[in-house]
Amino acid sequence: MAELATIARPYAEALFKAGGDAAAAEQLNRLAMVANDAQLRQLADNPKVSARQVFDLIAAVVGTPLSPSVQNLMLAILDNGRLAALPEIAFQFHALINARSGVSDATVYSAFSIDAAALAAVVPTLEKRFGRRLNASVVVQPELIGGIRVVVGDEVLDTSVKARLEQMKMALTA
Repeated sequence: MAELATIARPYAEALFKAGGDAAAAEQLNRLAMVANDAQLRQLADNPKVSARQVFDLIAAVVGTPLSPSVQNLMLAILDNGRLAALPEIAFQFHALINARSGVSDATVYSAFSIDAAALAAVVPTLEKRFGRRLNASVVVQPELIGGIRVVVGDEVLDTSVKARLEQMKMALTA
């Protein structure tokens, strides 16, 4: 969805330039989860409902007070009919925050759940391998059989049993 990314970029950059921080990123993530609701987007597209009414509804659902910069961003998004772009705005804003702090998001796919202590033990090795600080999250994928698969941006480190079996299969059939 290049179009959605193009629409989202100016909003994410504006919030970033307005002094957006990790707290704003958290607020934006919560707003993006609420904006994923199809009924809410349908309500926001209704010409009989004002942007302020939709904002008040979203703010009530989120429950926590929003910072002034996030409030202004939300009102601009609603005024311009861009609620569907909010998840992409949150994603791009998070990427800007990570770039400023020198951290990358890493997704660790594992056949089994990994507790916080084990993940904390693995992260320094992964940081050396990828050459940057990582913010790691775990996703369980039983089809990996064992080992882990780490995705950082467009880089992949696959040490899973499934990948090794595929390598052996290719070697035997070649």
